[in-house]
Amino acid sequence: MASPQAPSAPAVSAVKTPARWWRSWWRSLSPVHQDRFAALAPLAAVLMFLAAIAASFWYLRTEEVVREKEALKRDVEYAQQRVRLRLLERQDQIMRIARDLSNEELERADFVSRTESLISQYPELQSVTWIDERRRIRATQAAPTVTSSQLYVNGEVLKKGETAELFKLARDLQQPVYSLPMAGTGDTAALLQLQVPLSPQGKFGGVVLAEYSIDSLLRYGTPTEVLARYAMTVLDGNGQVLAGTPLPPRRNTLLPWTTKANAYAIPVAPVGNGLVLRAQAYRTSLGVVGSGLFWLVGSLSVMTSWLLIATWRHTRRRQQAQQALVAETNFRRAMENSILTGMRALDLNGRITYVNAAFCQMTGWTEAELVGQTPPYSYWPEGEYEKLQANLRDELSGKTMPGGFQVRVRRKSGALFDARLYVSPLIDARGQQTGWMTSMTDITEPNRVREQLTASHERFTIVLEALDASVSVAPLGSQELLFANRLYRQWFGSQTGGHLEMVAQAGLPPSSSNASAMDEEDALMGLPLDPLTSAHSENAEIYRSDLGKWLEVRSRYLNWVDGRLAQMVIATDITPRRVAEELAARQAERAQSVSRLITMGEMASSVAHELNQPLTAISNYCSGMVSRIQNGQISEEALLSALQKTAHQAQRAGQIIQRIRAFVKKSEPNRTLANVHEMVGEALELAEIELRRHNVRLTHYVAARLPPVMADTILIEQVLINLMKNGAESIAQAQRPPAQRSVELRVVPRQVDGAAVIEFIVQDTGKGLAPEVLTHLFEAFFSTKSEGMGIGLNLCRSIVESHQGRMHAENLYNATEVTGCRFSFWLPLANASDATINSEATPTPRTIA
Repeated sequence: MASPQAPSAPAVSAVKTPARWWRSWWRSLSPVHQDRFAALAPLAAVLMFLAAIAASFWYLRTEEVVREKEALKRDVEYAQQRVRLRLLERQDQIMRIARDLSNEELERADFVSRTESLISQYPELQSVTWIDERRRIRATQAAPTVTSSQLYVNGEVLKKGETAELFKLARDLQQPVYSLPMAGTGDTAALLQLQVPLSPQGKFGGVVLAEYSIDSLLRYGTPTEVLARYAMTVLDGNGQVLAGTPLPPRRNTLLPWTTKANAYAIPVAPVGNGLVLRAQAYRTSLGVVGSGLFWLVGSLSVMTSWLLIATWRHTRRRQQAQQALVAETNFRRAMENSILTGMRALDLNGRITYVNAAFCQMTGWTEAELVGQTPPYSYWPEGEYEKLQANLRDELSGKTMPGGFQVRVRRKSGALFDARLYVSPLIDARGQQTGWMTSMTDITEPNRVREQLTASHERFTIVLEALDASVSVAPLGSQELLFANRLYRQWFGSQTGGHLEMVAQAGLPPSSSNASAMDEEDALMGLPLDPLTSAHSENAEIYRSDLGKWLEVRSRYLNWVDGRLAQMVIATDITPRRVAEELAARQAERAQSVSRLITMGEMASSVAHELNQPLTAISNYCSGMVSRIQNGQISEEALLSALQKTAHQAQRAGQIIQRIRAFVKKSEPNRTLANVHEMVGEALELAEIELRRHNVRLTHYVAARLPPVMADTILIEQVLINLMKNGAESIAQAQRPPAQRSVELRVVPRQVDGAAVIEFIVQDTGKGLAPEVLTHLFEAFFSTKSEGMGIGLNLCRSIVESHQGRMHAENLYNATEVTGCRFSFWLPLANASDATINSEATPTPRTIA
């Protein structure tokens, strides 16, 4: 008996070893850790129990879901077989009709009666249509539920679309073809098409088209018991619902994190993947969810866990409050030592009772050296004791200034700095004052910056006062003048009137408005939409009769130093420049007049020849009348006819002279609404004289109903005459044969950069222009003629550009040969504002830059 008991001693000691280790480990823990583990152990047990209940519940629910899915799959497959058989039965019936039609055993009337019987017997069959090989509808029969937009009409040709494509496919395959289901739109229902080809004598003879209502196919083809348990829907290949009503997303009472209902989908043969039958379960069995025991155990577990957690949190909060108190004390001490503001506490007798680290760092003395001092303090500068003593008396008596007071403080090294002191009373816990707390800030650097700003402001004022331009600033909506330099005060005084008058005369947005206008509308109406302080400045030129000066006025918005929106106006005296511009304009007018005189001088012989014709005719008429009167061979009628012809020739000569005088006489530029046809006609009559002298043919084309332009007719006529005369001279120098001696003038409307213009084109058949000549063609005093002055084309371009137009020259080519030259320029059309300005009396001297 002793032998079997011997090995048991080591086993017992081995069992006791873990227990002993556990007790030693527990006793080694602090009471705080023991309390924590004592609170966590019950919580862990409750959580494990709750996890076991949840795992059991999840397992049971999973088994339930699997069974429901298997049942759903079986029911959907059964319903799919029923729908498939129904489709195959209808397909067989349609194929029998197609076979009879192919064998010519069925006439049209028989087709209609037979299809009508099928449609009335089977609700899913909506229509049956007989279509021949030319896609013409021979006969059709439809159910009453088919809408008018879905009906086929006898005799019509099948329109292009999905039905026509399916027709081609049935013709090519020679077998029944189903279409992809077409979703309904509006009042139309989703339809499925079947096309069965006709094969009379082995040839394609058309199709029999059958259309099914997918909704009726679902309703009558699906078993009633399946429809009662599931929400049945028919989908296309893209998942779009064709028939039925799907269930909306809902919360699962068993698995709240899921939102999808139990569903299963399967394609319907023989249509294929384009027609899918889907079922969704209406509800899920509650199973163990309705068990009150489960919810009772769960509720008790949650409540127990909550109580354990609340006890544990209460213990932790008490420990955290103790730690926070120590941390707050350390934090306040660290913050006090880190601030740059010096703190000093005095008792009611003026003795220093406390200083912080910043105060010691400012003055250079330690806390031990400062605490306990009485006036005079060691940081008071010598020579200012009386002033500082008076400040201390005011401080101790409670006469403190809200903004503090400035003093001079001496550091231990002897250096001085400026400081500002702020005083507040010290109140103890019983509400009694025990002294004064003083904060001291070093303001040496701010004082230096303030002095620099003052000096900068003085320099800025000196510069503005020395400007040769008037500068004024006024706030919007006020009559106050915020700033005015010396020149403004010299011109307008110290009032805002000059500023407002310049703004109003220049047409800039106003800087102020009267009170009555402020009541009815916004005072800032008319200001730029951009941020005013970043908007571009606006320039204008005005004439001040009281000063006798032309002023260039520039305006800009800015934020004034007090935050108000203000308008700055800078006025510069530009009288010398305007005088120079007027002198240059007069010189240009003289140059234009001289150019016209030169042109007429060059055309003098042609003009003389043109005048010689009517004068010779007048002389001949007069001589003939005199001789016939002397011989008594003239009647009163013949005399009257001769006198009328003589008067006509005299009027012709007078018109030529008047037109030449109007062209060469000096006049101020007068831009008016000009009729293009009349202007071109005047230029053609004058230029035609010169062109006939050179034996050059003149052709012209002026577009009909051209709108008027804002132009000086004499100046534009001068441009046209110069261009046509230059073309004639170029043709003469090139010695072209008579058939090639022509100048063409074209006037047509055009679009340039989105704007409507009138383009004038003068085209000749001369020798053209060399490349080096094209570069300098419009420069002043540059001419290709040996006797030319070089002002003609330059003056022409200046005239065109003064009318806001552009001039251009280019050679004409036939392959590489130069066949002529083309000069073109365009003028903008007159707008409504130009017409208004032209109709006004006298323009004001104001000019907008």
